[in-house]
Amino acid sequence: MRLIILLLIIFCASFTAKAQFGVGGGGGSSIIGKISGSVIDSVTKKPVDYATISVFKSGGTVPINGVLTDEKGNFKLDNIKSGSYKITISFLGYKTKTIDPVTTSASKPDANLGGIILPPSARALKEVQVVGQQALIENKIDKIVYNAEKDLTAAGGTATDLLSKVPMVSVDINGNVSVRGDNNVRVLINGKPSGATSASLSDVLKSIPADQIKSIEVITSPSAKYDAEGSAGIINIITKQKNVSGLSGGISGGVGTRQNNGNGNLNYNKNRFNFNTNIGGNASWPQTSLTNFEQYFTNNGTTTSIITNGETKLKRHALIGSVGAGYQFNGFNSLNTTFKFNQITFGNDGFSTTDAAAPYTSITNSNNTIDGFDWNLDYTHKFKKEGHEIDISTQWSHNTGLQAYQNQYSAVYQSVKNNIDGKNNEYTFQIDYTLPINKVFKLEAGGKTIFRRLKSVSDYYSYLNNEFVYNTTLSNQYNYNQTVLAGYSVFTVTLPKQWSVLAGLRLENTDIAGEPISASQSLSPFDQNYNTWVPSLTIQKKITASSTLKLGYSKRITRPSLQFLNPFENRSNPQNYQQGNPTLSPEVSQTIELGLNSFIKTSIVNLSVYYKRTSGLIEGITEAVPNQTYTLTKFQNVGNNNSFGGSFFGTINPFKALTIIGSVNGFTYKPTPTGSFASQQTQTGTYMMFNGFLRATATLPKNFIAETFAFGSSSRRTIQGSQPAFSIFGFGVRKQFLQKKASLGLNVINPFSEYKYFKSSTTSPGFRQTSSFALPFRSYGITFSYSFGKLSFAQPKKSGVKNDDLKEGDQGMGGAPAGGR
Repeated sequence: MRLIILLLIIFCASFTAKAQFGVGGGGGSSIIGKISGSVIDSVTKKPVDYATISVFKSGGTVPINGVLTDEKGNFKLDNIKSGSYKITISFLGYKTKTIDPVTTSASKPDANLGGIILPPSARALKEVQVVGQQALIENKIDKIVYNAEKDLTAAGGTATDLLSKVPMVSVDINGNVSVRGDNNVRVLINGKPSGATSASLSDVLKSIPADQIKSIEVITSPSAKYDAEGSAGIINIITKQKNVSGLSGGISGGVGTRQNNGNGNLNYNKNRFNFNTNIGGNASWPQTSLTNFEQYFTNNGTTTSIITNGETKLKRHALIGSVGAGYQFNGFNSLNTTFKFNQITFGNDGFSTTDAAAPYTSITNSNNTIDGFDWNLDYTHKFKKEGHEIDISTQWSHNTGLQAYQNQYSAVYQSVKNNIDGKNNEYTFQIDYTLPINKVFKLEAGGKTIFRRLKSVSDYYSYLNNEFVYNTTLSNQYNYNQTVLAGYSVFTVTLPKQWSVLAGLRLENTDIAGEPISASQSLSPFDQNYNTWVPSLTIQKKITASSTLKLGYSKRITRPSLQFLNPFENRSNPQNYQQGNPTLSPEVSQTIELGLNSFIKTSIVNLSVYYKRTSGLIEGITEAVPNQTYTLTKFQNVGNNNSFGGSFFGTINPFKALTIIGSVNGFTYKPTPTGSFASQQTQTGTYMMFNGFLRATATLPKNFIAETFAFGSSSRRTIQGSQPAFSIFGFGVRKQFLQKKASLGLNVINPFSEYKYFKSSTTSPGFRQTSSFALPFRSYGITFSYSFGKLSFAQPKKSGVKNDDLKEGDQGMGGAPAGGR
């Protein structure tokens, strides 16, 4: 029945659209083709080599592309979009010849002009340059865009470092990402989910070199077109994909006292074929962190304390890359595929002493590895009408993860070894249909299905007779299957007097089956099945030419992941066990937001206020285990939370060479626990939380650029305590040379103290605990970058030197637009 309902949404939308496949005119405006021919001397009938071929819009006066003829007089202009053009042929000693119009279409993207006769007498073409400039932060109708490639201090960092600088986004010390204080965020890479992020989002983000990232989009009120997952909204990380005709690429990286990064990319575009590849990695120097963990248990008026102090040496390295290719068959059909892979390895070695009724020491060792890939295959068909198209996408994500740890104790506890081997396969099929019905109405509709198949095998080993022996009692296996079926319809309505409305409805059905297997625990398989209706509405009014007011409503859900559902206890910390809950329901959040965006000369101001209600709030509840001196944390749907918040970000240019950007977001936290969880609540006030960011960039003489930044976030609250606050400061300077194709820079992070301290606390009836974690953060680094690829063309002097790199038109601009996005 649920499948029928989902299909009805798509069917009704498609019926309204009266969609039909076909081949025809203007919808293929984005198709590229070529214009070719040969130039012949009108007197000698011999080829004219090194003649300049220039391309203009039909009737235009500014050239948009160009190429030189080869030694046989032949030429070929690549990357020509469908349209009407004016072609001029010129060379010293000849008369310029003009052909207007030369027409290409989506159905016939290539034009061959044959032999062109060039008579004596001529003039030359001046050099043409492409110049573009983007703001660091852009505010668009449905999202905030952070153009990471404009960030001076990004070089040598990771995606985690960049996300800390994005408006409304904050990142804690463990790499957990939140938007407006909500860490239930859906993170996409190039518009698609990655299976690796399901295993460990924070580790994946730490593995992506910042040099690979072009921009980061933040969507706080997604329409029904997007997956309903992520109560805080969506973060979309766009990686660099150059579109320069011919061959281009670059290398970049950084060497520092905390971590080292490297990245390389290579891109090839010609006619309707494109190919790109990218590989990058990072490796941190071993870092020694300091830990302090205190627990106090109260029983019948007697307090028992356990205090642990230790040191841990952390190490990490990662490799991530991609290979992609695409081909446009004509103006109506195109195919693209991308293969992304990742390998992440991290671990630690630690030693600690515990002061308790029975003191003991412990030696810990852990090694974690995540390997995987994502393979996408996407097909797009365009119809005759501009904007009328259908997209079919598939993705296979495969990831394996191995978590191996070993704890050896001098007394009290039995030494233990645990290997957790996990496998995750995710298969996605999606279809999206877009129809501009007329100038007022646009329809979008589609469907999606996701099959997630996970398997986790946990092998425990007990220390007996001076060796580790497999423990069948503690070992277990957990199989988890999740299937999501979704369908949606979205209408965009453009109304008079600068009003517009975006309204949509999405239905998602989630089916879950879990199977815990253990020789010692009698745990029954479980099933869940639920439907979620997801409406969305955005009303926008353009108040003036530079100001826009927007009111939006969105509903989001957060499905509990494997670690929240796994019913087996995680005993890696002998003082605090952790256990999942297979009966968890998803969090459901509803947000109403009012926002104002305004451009004041060169400045941007964005203000928004919002209200968010979250039901089924998921938090870890920690309780003291009766008659024991350790705790158990179990994930629960603890109740509801009503939050009010506001955010601001803006840019200002006090003078031309200086740009200052700032953002701040604040919101309230006051949950209402339900049932038995009310007795577990120890944080009963209304708490204000915030995060903010400030940066200044100065363009100096002689191609020097300087930048400084600072950001911070307050501690996060739960019904039982608080999580650490975080702040950081840094600055950098960079020198550009070789016509800005290369650069060398210096970055300094947290210069005034070596360590950053992070404190958290948890309080519940019968116990309280505090922890302090110190990590070395001060770092100095050198960064570099070099890129190649031609974005200009000019007529060279004719000489006996044969420049092979100019023959095939690779020196042309390739139709690249002037300016920003």
